[in-house]
Amino acid sequence: MTAASTPKGERRRQALVEAAAQLLAEGGFDAIRHRAVADRAGLPLASTTYYFDSLDELITAAAEYQGWTELGRGRRQLEAVEEEKPGFDQLVELVLDQLLGVEPESGDAEAVLLRYERLVATGRRPYLRPVMRAMAVELHSLLADIFTRCGMPLSKERIEQVIALVDGAVVNALLEIHSDPRATARRMLRTTLTQ
Repeated sequence: MTAASTPKGERRRQALVEAAAQLLAEGGFDAIRHRAVADRAGLPLASTTYYFDSLDELITAAAEYQGWTELGRGRRQLEAVEEEKPGFDQLVELVLDQLLGVEPESGDAEAVLLRYERLVATGRRPYLRPVMRAMAVELHSLLADIFTRCGMPLSKERIEQVIALVDGAVVNALLEIHSDPRATARRMLRTTLTQ
């Protein structure tokens, strides 16, 4: 048994993963550095290299943790919906929550920008592709369940179109000064789903 497989070792490793996931959410991939992660976790600097063979492995663990956390939140949101068939407005917000994250009512674009920066930066990190593919499959499944629960079942192809529509709306909105990407995506999604 290695120290990393002891209960204390597992707790420390998990603390590092959670700290790295927080940094990822706050500042993207560049925010994940050995010292920053160790400081956030309240552990010695050497712990990052003790529990992870490389920074890439730590980043992968953080991205995976964050992805499963977001998907779990989405599943809980869907389970918490009390109506048998939620209304159209609730459907739109559930979909946007899954694609953009649960954002403050202020329409702050910074959190959405960071989310999209992470998605784009994944393309330059081939080691993340297997994790991101697995997350994408789960996201599609969650979206399919949301649409079905709301009485609007969609095909896999139609769900891909919805994701592409929201992504395009958000990227275009992020180019504007004082933009509200969620409001833009909401408007376009509502129009598309009512056609």
